[in-house]
Amino acid sequence: PAPVETLWLRWAGPLGLAWKQRRFPIGHVIAIVPSLRAVREEGARLFRRGDWFGLRRQQLRGEGSEFEALAEYHPGMDRRAIDWTASARHGRLLAKEYRVERDNRLVLAIDAGRTMAEPAGGMPRVDRAVSAAMLLAYAGLKLGDRISLFSFAAQPQALTPAYMHTRDFPALQRAASRIDYAPVESNFTLALATLSAGLDRRSLIVLFTEFTDATSADLMIRAAGRLVRKHRLLCVVLRDEELESEERRRPEQASDVTRSNVAAAMLRDRQRVIARLQRLGVEVIEVPADAMGASVVEAYLAIKRQGSL
Repeated sequence: PAPVETLWLRWAGPLGLAWKQRRFPIGHVIAIVPSLRAVREEGARLFRRGDWFGLRRQQLRGEGSEFEALAEYHPGMDRRAIDWTASARHGRLLAKEYRVERDNRLVLAIDAGRTMAEPAGGMPRVDRAVSAAMLLAYAGLKLGDRISLFSFAAQPQALTPAYMHTRDFPALQRAASRIDYAPVESNFTLALATLSAGLDRRSLIVLFTEFTDATSADLMIRAAGRLVRKHRLLCVVLRDEELESEERRRPEQASDVTRSNVAAAMLRDRQRVIARLQRLGVEVIEVPADAMGASVVEAYLAIKRQGSL
């Protein structure tokens, strides 16, 4: 939010020797929202690449978890889909076709704490997370899922209603504009417990967050372990390219060796946190800063195709 508190107007006289000035109190707040045009263009490109446009019926029938129909088996189809009883009855191989589930609940949870305010690729991590979340929301609305936006820092900030139409996208955009930088530690225990209490059905929760070491991430891991018992959790983190470059840099002085060793230790701690989350059943994707939006949408579409929500 950008507050506009006061407006000053000044104009000079005809000879330029004197000027007058007026002051008007405004007291208005302008919402700074992600670019809708960029989201639409990127969303359309991803849909074309995944053949969700044009071949949508074929795509929806081929994969998923809800039974649709029996079709003749062709090489390349999943052998586990063969219906042996129906095949014996008709004297030819028949396979089951499934329909991709719709009307799923998708929650975009954005960590707006201190670590997410740090820049990645010249832009704060929370800004990149908001842009990726808007792209994912657009794709989810196009596929008929219910989309909610949740943000938190030291305390939960907001949980929007579940929207399910593309005409509701501006409401999600306005909610995203209220996510601000917070110079405090994120309270994962309170935030994820509040989120779980507000969900009345199994949901896919996409958590945009960041962690620096195993000690600071311990509370997040415990909270995620409780959340994943009832919901499916996808954790999205940005690759720390600065640490990776420090680790690979050729040392020229003694301080360079120390810096490289510290960077390598921090990267090992990061991988331990990711491994602990994965053992709990949390899906973790670590993506480059510039490819965050596309990577998140691809992970979501893969889950949709599996029909495993």
